[in-house]
Amino acid sequence: MLDTRLGGVGRHEMRATLVEVAAQLLREQGPTAVTTRAVAQAAGVQAPTIYRLFGDKDGLLDAVAEHVFAAYVAGKALIEDSGDPVADLRAGWDTHVGFGLANPALFGLLADPGRGTRSPAAAAGLEILRARVHRVAATGRLRVPERRAVELVHAAGTGAVLTLLTMPPEDRQFDLADAMYDAVVQAILTDAPALAEDSSTAAAVAFRTVVPELPALTDAERALLSEWLDRVTDS
Repeated sequence: MLDTRLGGVGRHEMRATLVEVAAQLLREQGPTAVTTRAVAQAAGVQAPTIYRLFGDKDGLLDAVAEHVFAAYVAGKALIEDSGDPVADLRAGWDTHVGFGLANPALFGLLADPGRGTRSPAAAAGLEILRARVHRVAATGRLRVPERRAVELVHAAGTGAVLTLLTMPPEDRQFDLADAMYDAVVQAILTDAPALAEDSSTAAAVAFRTVVPELPALTDAERALLSEWLDRVTDS
């Protein structure tokens, strides 16, 4: 049963309640169940209230996605680093896949390019991924530029979850996500921080992470050094 708690409350409280009700409908019955009429009825308000607060159904869905995903991202941000950047990158992948499979309808909304690009929570989640990749780069283990590594991990993770969600739960091949991660690792990581065949690229990527923090250089010199290193990593 849905909670139908709404009385003499303010705009903020009313909005939060409607988001919670819509999130519950989304979780239990899927996106098709989240209609303005269903949400209004479950919350005990008139449908025009939803239009006044969210504009339309898409606005309500955006608010629901933001609410749930923001809580997830905040939890990720609180996880302490283990001291092993490569292990932390894998842990982040596993958490991402687990969240997607546990929240299929919500993940579908977030994977929609039109909605995802407007989501502050999705942007914050991507920043967490960038930070983890940056720490890997600083160890000399990254064989590609940081931006490329982030794009590959993000694309592969989203694709793996969406593919698994197309399968009936009882037929899901969970090793698919593991195989996808292993393929990405092969593409972005070196076997060791030194003595690898492409160690010059890995060294350039690693050095690139500290260039912004070199106090002895001017801004122009740091920009020029960054440009030189970028040429090495892109070659």
